[in-house]
Amino acid sequence: MNIELSVNRDLNANDILQLYQANKWSAADKPELLIKALLNSHSLVSAWDGTTLVGLGNAISDGYLVVYYPHLLVLPSYQGKGVGRLIMDKMQEIYKGFHMQMLTADGNAIDFYKKNGFERAGQTEPMWIYKGNDH
Repeated sequence: MNIELSVNRDLNANDILQLYQANKWSAADKPELLIKALLNSHSLVSAWDGTTLVGLGNAISDGYLVVYYPHLLVLPSYQGKGVGRLIMDKMQEIYKGFHMQMLTADGNAIDFYKKNGFERAGQTEPMWIYKGNDH
């Protein structure tokens, strides 16, 4: 497996939708908004196995102090093979030294993010207004 990362935003909408659908993320139900959201992210990192999009992560940031990582997805058949780690390493390279790096994790993702240096933020409580039923 030879995974290559890209920060190029020339992504095919069908590739993106297949990735989101494979992970059963409800954002795939709003394809036009999803594509616009990803393309307008502060950073967008994609992972490729040849011409196959196997992973994607994005960041929203003020560019100086705070970054939030809303999405990190890896094709199920590539999960557990280091693709997510490669994407997070690239994000950490981009946002190294930022005062605050934030994300929301649930389920099996919690252990993944802990392995990548994230921890529960003190006594904070996750809160949101959300119109979905997954993440």
